[in-house]
Amino acid sequence: MTTGADLRAARAAAGLSLSRMAQRTHFAKSYLSMVETGKRSVAPDVVDAYEQVLGVPLQPAPGDPLRIAHEWLVSESPIAVQFRSGRRVGDSLAEELETRVIELRHLDDVVSSRDLLPAVSKELREADRLVRSANFSESVGRRLFTAVAELAQLAGWIASDAGRYAEAQRLYISGVGAAGEASDRVLGAQLLSSLSYQVSNVGNPRDAALLARTAVKGADGATPVVRALLLERVAWASVKAKDISGTWRALDAVNDSYERRAGDGAEPEWVYWLNRSEIDVMAGRCMIELGRPNDAEPLLSNAVANYPPDHAREVALYLSWLAESHARTGDLDAARDAIERAQRYAAAMPSVRTDDRLFAVRQML
Repeated sequence: MTTGADLRAARAAAGLSLSRMAQRTHFAKSYLSMVETGKRSVAPDVVDAYEQVLGVPLQPAPGDPLRIAHEWLVSESPIAVQFRSGRRVGDSLAEELETRVIELRHLDDVVSSRDLLPAVSKELREADRLVRSANFSESVGRRLFTAVAELAQLAGWIASDAGRYAEAQRLYISGVGAAGEASDRVLGAQLLSSLSYQVSNVGNPRDAALLARTAVKGADGATPVVRALLLERVAWASVKAKDISGTWRALDAVNDSYERRAGDGAEPEWVYWLNRSEIDVMAGRCMIELGRPNDAEPLLSNAVANYPPDHAREVALYLSWLAESHARTGDLDAARDAIERAQRYAAAMPSVRTDDRLFAVRQML
């Protein structure tokens, strides 16, 4: 729970006086003083106002996700228990593994790659050992191999965020094999597409574009949101490869596909995070690469304003792109303000990817 002392410490760290905070939050100075000193309770709207002004998350995520990640690492997986028992693996264990994959995937929103990667890697090793050695029916096998492929994708994504690119590539490729065992071409496409995103950023963009287009071509039966995700990575690889017309075609196709999405339950769980704000962020990033920062700024500003503040890594990354859009239009004060906010978020959730982005923008400024 956020306390008044937490609010006071965050305000002081930002170098903001109580008077200035009152002006920017539209609360009375006397009221904020009582809140910060514990004489009045901390109302949710006050915490929200401080977060908006300071640009840092102040409300801890439910259940202390970092603690959950560490508990996950040291606790014994039910897969290991099942494996030792020697019993035939059934639907109940497959369902439990699927649930654990979802939980780990959502922890990635709020736990740093440094803290989460060991837990995900451990779960992946246990699941991989299970599918290679245990007995199960064909239908259960498909579910298990699907879970292994999803874990490999998640582990690859986290390893890439930690700057461990060779390990990430190995994980993605191994996941493609597991997806093939599960006869899930769409999941295989997601793994190849994830690898293309890494190659776009740290490898040959032309290779990345070919890989991303291959993923789209091979994703037979992809749902609209999944197809939009795969096409986003085509757009990013294309713009990094200086393929301007290819970038525009991909961005148009992203919007067309996303608008065809159906109701809840129609998409695989692993695409839960892709929404209009994320699509606008990618479009804004492409606009900057295309030399159109004025078009990028409103897309990025709106996305950042609507993003959950506890997703500190993504907020920091997106603020870095907003800072670059301001810098490229000549508004250096706004750029410096955005990068300072980004740095505060980055401190809450360390990431090599974020550090590289912030360094690049600071060099520009």
